Amino acid sequence: QMVESGGGLVQAGESLRLSCTASGLILADYAMGWFRQAPGKEREGVSCVSWASNNLYYLDSVKGRFTISRDNAKNTLYLQMNSLEPEDTAMYYCAAGSYGGSCSLHAVFYNYWGQGTQVTVSS
Repeated sequence: QMVESGGGLVQAGESLRLSCTASGLILADYAMGWFRQAPGKEREGVSCVSWASNNLYYLDSVKGRFTISRDNAKNTLYLQMNSLEPEDTAMYYCAAGSYGGSCSLHAVFYNYWGQGTQVTVSS
């Protein structure tokens, strides 16, 4: 089971830090990703990190504002979100999957998903 936390309602320009913890799953064995889905829109990959943290990828619209990280010892994944914009409003999900030594922003490669945490950014 994977559980996200840290979402909330903030104003544009503010920051949030999302966390994702897992029970019954060793996250160090997997590539990890953050995805989001806004109402009426398709789910999109926001960021991902390989199991060893040597490969990281970001959606173009969040580059320079979001930072993904993981602490395998704590079995936890993070997403630091700075300079939030109203367009970032969505349900955010963490996911785990096998992708060799890298990671992907495509959801098809992920087998395990959390229930999501809502991020709402007001203008």
